[in-house]
Amino acid sequence: MTQTQFTPRVFSGIQPSGGLTLGNYLGAMKRFVDMQGPEFETIYCMVDLHAITVWQDPAALSHNTRELCAGYIAAGIDPEQSILFNQSQVPEHAQLAWIFNCVARMGWMQRMTQWKDKAGKNTQNASLGLFAYPALMAADILIYHATHVPVGEDQKQHLELTRDIAIKFNNDFGVDFFPVTEPVIEGAATRVMSLRDGSKKMSKSDPSDMSRINMTDDADTIAKKIRKAKTDPDALPSEVDGLEDRPEARNLVNIYAALSDSSAAQVLAEVGGKQFGEFKPMLAELAVEKLSPISSEMARLMGEQSEIDQILARGAEKARAIAAPILKQTYEIVGMVGAASR
Repeated sequence: MTQTQFTPRVFSGIQPSGGLTLGNYLGAMKRFVDMQGPEFETIYCMVDLHAITVWQDPAALSHNTRELCAGYIAAGIDPEQSILFNQSQVPEHAQLAWIFNCVARMGWMQRMTQWKDKAGKNTQNASLGLFAYPALMAADILIYHATHVPVGEDQKQHLELTRDIAIKFNNDFGVDFFPVTEPVIEGAATRVMSLRDGSKKMSKSDPSDMSRINMTDDADTIAKKIRKAKTDPDALPSEVDGLEDRPEARNLVNIYAALSDSSAAQVLAEVGGKQFGEFKPMLAELAVEKLSPISSEMARLMGEQSEIDQILARGAEKARAIAAPILKQTYEIVGMVGAASR
């Protein structure tokens, strides 16, 4: 069988569940921006179908979807260079997900750690959508024959399942149709931790607003949160090994590295030996410089919601132009009668 040459194409998405944080920016959106360019076609999505696997207030979901789109654009996603849309406007995602529900095995889904974490002991009351979430994620990626997906460590297992589904589909039907997608896990701060506890991920659900930097925070709030971030009494080390067992120090160094497009080693070569009283103002100044223009642009865009809706509608048309032929071919491979005329 001749090996198919797939167009180098990136897909990724974020749930519009509200409360964008620095973790979303450094762990996802900044990386999405960095992948724009001639090397890849880039497709970025607000995955609102995933969001409703747990109950969402309809008005909040609409607001959060637009706010996330504003965040993408303010962070540097160019809707003329990348395809930007919300998932529910492209029905091919859900249609391919059903095919993949029939390819994936129950045992595969039951092994997903996020299912175990989110459902907990209450599995009988969790939604079927939450259980089948990884098959929809696989459809999100493979409906575009995406070859690369920037993901955080917490989504790596889901991407491995996407690869398993692609391989099983290809083997079941004797084709080389779906690519075995490569994860892109890199960067100094792909997992941003709480400013109050360096052992916990930065989260919008943390009861303390001081634990996170929100992408809607103004310059004064950003600087204040960094000044009050938890640290330890020791000076910063000169080498990365010196951050072992110092989670708060490691977190702040990684944030500085990610915001400055450098590595933790490069940062420590510059600031090693400094006390946090000297380093925190440096980090605050850098964070304000990088983040306050994003929050300002987000606010402007949210005041022009018709502009956001138009961008999403145009993006959905572009996305469907890629997705519809792939779904049609999938139906033909499976043996769906009438697929050729769709």
